[in-house]
Amino acid sequence: MRHTPLHDEHEPLGGKLVEFGGWHMPVQYGPILEEVRCVRERVGLFDLSHMGRFNLTGPDAVAFVDRVATCYCARIPLGAIRYGLLCRPTGNPIDDILVYRSEDEVFLVVNAGNADADREWLLAHADGFEVALEDQTEDLAMIALQGPLSEVSLARVTEDLDLSKLGYYRFSHGTVCGCPNVRVSRTGYTGEDGFEIYMPIELAVDAWRSLLEAGQASGMAPIGLGARDTLRLEAGMPLYGHEIDAEHNP
Repeated sequence: MRHTPLHDEHEPLGGKLVEFGGWHMPVQYGPILEEVRCVRERVGLFDLSHMGRFNLTGPDAVAFVDRVATCYCARIPLGAIRYGLLCRPTGNPIDDILVYRSEDEVFLVVNAGNADADREWLLAHADGFEVALEDQTEDLAMIALQGPLSEVSLARVTEDLDLSKLGYYRFSHGTVCGCPNVRVSRTGYTGEDGFEIYMPIELAVDAWRSLLEAGQASGMAPIGLGARDTLRLEAGMPLYGHEIDAEHNP
């Protein structure tokens, strides 16, 4: 099984680790319902570094995403994010994804269990497009803060970025936990307000610890995948392999 850069942080916090999508991930740190309540009422911290992350560059990056995904990438404003599907010609989903549109790149977040197959499928359909795909899954950590106190918690360790002005499904860059040029998006998989941040893996452990310390005043706790599954179900968000798969579309 693969390990995230935060793998060794979980067991000391009480994390119970299980296999998920080929990764050794924390399913819970305590009672799942208490973790759900923490996110609904305060703020929770998630290690999401198992998710696949691809960066597309080149003059045809936007046109390529328009070809392979359901969201119309050319109409996504710069700095905005859209939910979409990678689909077969029949319309059946290969995966559900998030698409981040920048001036000079398109950044994709895909499901952990589908990442390898997604990458091969994208590369197989890139003929005729001037586009380069960089798999950043092993280069970037992905950490989420979710809950009504996520903004105030993240603001304690953020510089050069006014989180109050970052709209839903928008992203920008700033200094987080002393790490410059961190991608910060107002996104999540819980139905609550929250943020997802992306930073180099070598800085992830210090950032995780700093976020937990900064969140103490807000009642922050680490949250596992068990609570995340309950939260996303309550929010009506599908999980590939459950509500949608290669045979069933939304």
